[in-house]
Amino acid sequence: MRKNLIAGNWKMNATHLEAIQMVQKLSYRLDVADHDRVEVVVCPPFTALRSVQTVIEADGLLIRLGAQNCHHEESGAYTGEVSPTMLAKLSVRFVIAGHSERRQLFGETDETVNRKTRAILAAEMTPIVCVGETLEQREAGEAETVVSGQLAGSLAGLDAAAIAGAVIAYEPIWAIGTGRTASADDAGTMASLVRSTVADGWGDAADQVRVLYGGSVNPGNIAWLMAKDDIDGGLVGGASLDPDQFASIVRYWI
Repeated sequence: MRKNLIAGNWKMNATHLEAIQMVQKLSYRLDVADHDRVEVVVCPPFTALRSVQTVIEADGLLIRLGAQNCHHEESGAYTGEVSPTMLAKLSVRFVIAGHSERRQLFGETDETVNRKTRAILAAEMTPIVCVGETLEQREAGEAETVVSGQLAGSLAGLDAAAIAGAVIAYEPIWAIGTGRTASADDAGTMASLVRSTVADGWGDAADQVRVLYGGSVNPGNIAWLMAKDDIDGGLVGGASLDPDQFASIVRYWI
């Protein structure tokens, strides 16, 4: 049975001191029963990873540590980049690959995302592979074709066992940071498309892979998103910066 997952993507926000306070405040608002129901992940900026790792380990927190990005090489002359090995040594458990902002603002392609996904898996971490269409693509009736194509390219060459342990986030680009959210039916339909695409390529892995929805997730819409059978959690942006809001999202069933 797939365990629900709520991941907070802090993006380029929070100094390492602010990050310490945020993760401590979040931990105060959650109890063991919450963590039994939901796997909770926070993805701070690189500069805060070590500080958050220290708090999680020193206080015995059940919150998982994630990173927002990585390079696909283990080491080398890549100024400004961070390797999967470096992240793994910080006890990072999850790494986001191919977030729409990386694709749009930094020119990442499906091939780039595929190389990163392979590297994340090789370092024994879990990739959160992001896919999603633009508003223009959706209005042109191309959403399903775009998302299926991104999945095929981003997951190319991986075996079923790797896919089964991965996480896929459907995040319509037009809903990220805009306050707009896909309707429950649209989100559910696209999550089902993700799972059926995995089934077509990797068989039974589709029953195990976790599918998240991302795009202006907040305490007011998380419950109806989670009501969809193929949605196993959320990739949360702005609302994850507020420990009260993020805790409310994690505790969506209350």
